[in-house]
Amino acid sequence: MTAFDLSKVAVGGLGVTGKAITAALTARGHEVIVFDDKPDAVAAIAEQLEVDLLDSTSDTQIRDAIGEATSFIPSPGMPPDHQLNLLADRAGIPLLSELDLGACFDARPLVAVTGTNGKTTVTELTTRMLNRSGSKAAAVGNTEVPLVSAIDDPADYEIFVVEASSFSLERTQLFHPTSAAWLNLAPDHLDWHGSLDAYASSKSKIWANQQENDFAIAPHADEAIDPWVAGVNAQLITFGLDAGDVHCAGSDLIAHGERVLAIADMPLARPHDQLNACAAAALAFTMGVSSHFISEVLSSFQGLEHRMEQVAEFAGIRFFNDSKATTPHATIAALNGFDNAVLIIGGRNKGLDLSNLMEVAPALEGVVAIGESSSTLVEIFEGLVPSVVAKSMKEAVIVAAELAEPSGSDVVLSPACASFDWYSSYIERGTDFKKAVHELRAEKELL
Repeated sequence: MTAFDLSKVAVGGLGVTGKAITAALTARGHEVIVFDDKPDAVAAIAEQLEVDLLDSTSDTQIRDAIGEATSFIPSPGMPPDHQLNLLADRAGIPLLSELDLGACFDARPLVAVTGTNGKTTVTELTTRMLNRSGSKAAAVGNTEVPLVSAIDDPADYEIFVVEASSFSLERTQLFHPTSAAWLNLAPDHLDWHGSLDAYASSKSKIWANQQENDFAIAPHADEAIDPWVAGVNAQLITFGLDAGDVHCAGSDLIAHGERVLAIADMPLARPHDQLNACAAAALAFTMGVSSHFISEVLSSFQGLEHRMEQVAEFAGIRFFNDSKATTPHATIAALNGFDNAVLIIGGRNKGLDLSNLMEVAPALEGVVAIGESSSTLVEIFEGLVPSVVAKSMKEAVIVAAELAEPSGSDVVLSPACASFDWYSSYIERGTDFKKAVHELRAEKELL
């Protein structure tokens, strides 16, 4: 039994998550009606799923149908001020998230990870640690595999590690992870949430339903997150660079007083890598993973694509793809550890203050600005570091390499902005960067 009536569910959006939600509901005999901003584009999917499809840009279609719904589940990216959300709220339709359906339909343990940056890496590390220890775990959620799809996977997983975005957490009512980590907090998605406090409030819901036998993982002495820790019912475990239950002390990663491994044995050991490692280790320990398996994973982990991924090295220059960095906070963290880099930066700003990026200027030899925010970024770095604008990724790579050659600097794509001005995703942006780097290397080799 659930606290919600799922006899007729309105689903907002028929993208990847909306499709998974609809499939999970219909498979269990629940009636579903789907709304989408572009119904013609998803008509074939709706027909395949055998559900009614309405236009969510039409007030008339929404008003005529929403009153019949017993629950409403919008896709994670649908903003709160979308008229479908507003009209459902006015009609008094109870709101759920995709994560709640996972809690409704399945009783297997959940581990959850949220934060402005590092979610995907910590989710992957934790999943690998669990699998290395013999548990059959899957990384799900804000990935290519929604939780409601994974619970029906014939692979019969024993545990799910959920990457939880602020969008999905915003609407949660029932989601209850056994162990949940909130990694960090910095301004992001303020155009969606409206304020930093509202954004943080959404993140804090990762701990909302936890009980005293559960575990809440938080950064040690973090001024931004500490106020939200006060109301936590679960057992609190902290992580950090130099303090916390799991931390990096001198040359070692220490967990609950026990040495796990030498930091020198980690292929990725910049400050943000160490924090990710500590957070994942903290989560894994709460789920019974031994330090031996945690050490094995951390000593072999080479990173993920589009997250400080080393693409190539030629002409004395290393090229790094950090296209996943879509906030200033992420870019600042990525540049920590570089001494002389040429930074390719820019894209569509998400309503964030980009001026904080000035603090990375001492680590830079040059800046190549791209996309809609390029002029703003050139102004920010004016007088601090040589800055130029590029009109394409290929041009950006060529110019960055020219700036790097005299000093042997590294070239780092770490945009601090969303990709949607030039690309459909950060993945497409990172792939284009890698293509441009490989093309430049081929040209250099012909000379």
